[in-house]
Amino acid sequence: MMPRLSSSAALIALCLTLAACGDKSKPQTEEPAQKVDPNVVIAPEALRERVKIGTVSLAPFSDVLRVPGLIDFDRQRVARIGAPVTGRLTDITVNLGQSVKPGDVLARLHSTELGSAQLAYLKARAQAELQQNNQARARQLFAADVIGKAELQRRENESAVAAAEARAAAEQLKVLGMSTAAITRMAQSGDISSFAPVTSTMQGSVVEQKVSPGQVVQPADALFTVADLSHVWAIAEVPEQQADMVAVGQTVDIEVPALGNLKISGKLIYVGQIVDPATRTVQVRTAIDNKDGRLKPAMLATMLIASRPTEQLVIPAAAVVRFENEDLVYVETQPGHFRATKIRIGQSNNGTVVVAYGLKAGDRIAVDGAFHLNNQRTGIAQE
Repeated sequence: MMPRLSSSAALIALCLTLAACGDKSKPQTEEPAQKVDPNVVIAPEALRERVKIGTVSLAPFSDVLRVPGLIDFDRQRVARIGAPVTGRLTDITVNLGQSVKPGDVLARLHSTELGSAQLAYLKARAQAELQQNNQARARQLFAADVIGKAELQRRENESAVAAAEARAAAEQLKVLGMSTAAITRMAQSGDISSFAPVTSTMQGSVVEQKVSPGQVVQPADALFTVADLSHVWAIAEVPEQQADMVAVGQTVDIEVPALGNLKISGKLIYVGQIVDPATRTVQVRTAIDNKDGRLKPAMLATMLIASRPTEQLVIPAAAVVRFENEDLVYVETQPGHFRATKIRIGQSNNGTVVVAYGLKAGDRIAVDGAFHLNNQRTGIAQE
């Protein structure tokens, strides 16, 4: 029995020895590697030279209010032209879009009222001439002691009344559209014409025609609209909540989509004093030079209005990196070390943006080269 036990003990000892040797051959367990913060960038020397640092601070900032609008006539350069007298339109002598100047004939009409007024003027003028001759004759008779002072005064009064009636008749013809030259020619020839012209009162383009030949018109009817399109208005409606942001004299930019978003600068010349109860907006407008005629009334436009400046936390737009639907800036924590910091931005204007949260005044950030820092950070994070 003893030899068997010795053999077993020797076998166990051999196994333990081999196990011990096997444990010594295994390498010792390494300590866990220190974790790298994926939001921190340690910029190499070459990258530091490409990064410019700036300090976040409060600065005056003007919000840009974008409001829809349109191009409109300059209402101070628009004339609505009607008939000078009641009558029937016989012909129209202009076309829509045609350029006209003061005195140009737009249409003609036949008016019995005008004929009656001309006849009344000729009668009044003839009576005035007769009374004037009677007055001259009375003065001769008075000088010859043929008539008395009372008779002379009666003749002079009759002459004055007749002259006043003639002047009143002439003024009535002017009201009915006849010029002074036309009245003089009629008085000399004695010819009556019941055809009256409808003439332009200003220089511009015919932009509207509301009548057709044969139509009976009244003096209150607007037959044509003539507008000077060398100057136009841009008008827009500002929501009442933002009405306190605008004032006369503020600088505005107007974008016209139909002209490739042509941008035109100007100043507000009018801010409405009342709120439209239907739209809850306040109308604003600016005047625009349009000598080249590119702007057409009723064109859609967008008005960009810079509000009064207020102190806000602003940074250069170049400091913001858009990455994975987030806005990031790189805050310097120590020289050469930057932390990617998520922010929320507000309005932007002239290359600067308002920071709603994420930064505070005094923070030092990469204002130039942030894009390179972001590439450096994302490259490390992906390894």
